[in-house]
Amino acid sequence: NEDGAHKVSADVFQGLNDVGFSLAPGAVTYWVGEAMQGTDYQDLDETPEAVASTTKALAANAVHLARLLSDRPYPAS
Repeated sequence: NEDGAHKVSADVFQGLNDVGFSLAPGAVTYWVGEAMQGTDYQDLDETPEAVASTTKALAANAVHLARLLSDRPYPAS
């Protein structure tokens, strides 16, 4: 469920942050299904638009952060 997805991503991201990783804003995407239905993501015929657009934004944010860090790494040397 959504609370579980938030909990898992928060725990993983905090662990990565603790050991020095930089994470782009909005660096998680997931699908919990339609309300009151039990369809698994792997059983869908196509990717829901909300998931596709969120994943596209996530990828753009990650690429943007990578370029920023490549141009100006930190800690500065």
